[in-house]
Amino acid sequence: MPQGRIVKALAGYYYVQDGEAYWQCRARGVFKKRGITPLVGDEVLYEAAGKTDGVVTEVLPRTSELIRPQIANVDQAILVFSLAEPNFSPQLLDKFLVHTEAAGIEAVICLTKADLQPDEEKVAQIRKEYKTIGYPVIVTSSKGKNGIEAIRDHLIGHLSVFSGQSGVGKSSLLNALFSDLELETAPISHKLGRGKHTTRHVELIYLPNGGWVADTPGFSSLDFQSIEANDLSHYFKEMRERSGNCKFRGCHHINEPGCAVRSALDKGEIMRSRYKHYVQFLQEIKDRKPRY
Repeated sequence: MPQGRIVKALAGYYYVQDGEAYWQCRARGVFKKRGITPLVGDEVLYEAAGKTDGVVTEVLPRTSELIRPQIANVDQAILVFSLAEPNFSPQLLDKFLVHTEAAGIEAVICLTKADLQPDEEKVAQIRKEYKTIGYPVIVTSSKGKNGIEAIRDHLIGHLSVFSGQSGVGKSSLLNALFSDLELETAPISHKLGRGKHTTRHVELIYLPNGGWVADTPGFSSLDFQSIEANDLSHYFKEMRERSGNCKFRGCHHINEPGCAVRSALDKGEIMRSRYKHYVQFLQEIKDRKPRY
């Protein structure tokens, strides 16, 4: 039975790419009974039902799954955050990093619109702080094409998702990377302080040098419904490396004695802004309403 990858899901159809061929497929009704929803990125088996139509018969095991955006088998997230228009949001970046860590996906931080941020020292500081934690950080300018080659090199051989808040320049960045994509872009809404959602669905694009990229709908908030309080610190790299040295197992790194994370914070080995966000996220998890 032929095998391909779902590259787009729209209006009940799954568009499967198999080599140079594309198939517009429906999913077998048995998936609904089993509680399985095929996702963009899924490797699937399908049956032809015409010259270009088919039926997805089986979803192969996934290596990863993201909820927002809904996409499977991603192994790398390019987190796109602007340095201006909209302003850089370290809290939102840290929230994205928590979710990529929870999903077991490597993250690359891409800071866009460097040409609109005159404070070079601020940019250098942001880059240094997150590189120290262990994340690749690339500063780009779509107009000047700065950093474009570095991003392109990171895409080779990966299934990468581009994600970040609306208006940070994801589509513009992809257009700069691959000029033939011609993705729709829109200016920032100054009244709302955010961009219009120019990307309305998740779609994978196969790259000629190997690998896939997904341009995804922008969004500005994430919840912690799938993350437990006891696990949160594990998704902060700098805390994960030190939590094993805490005096008490299950330490939340707030007021517990003998906390290795708090000790590292006092020594300046952990960013205070990151720790502040950790405390905020932890409270958000504790305050959430249970799902029934």
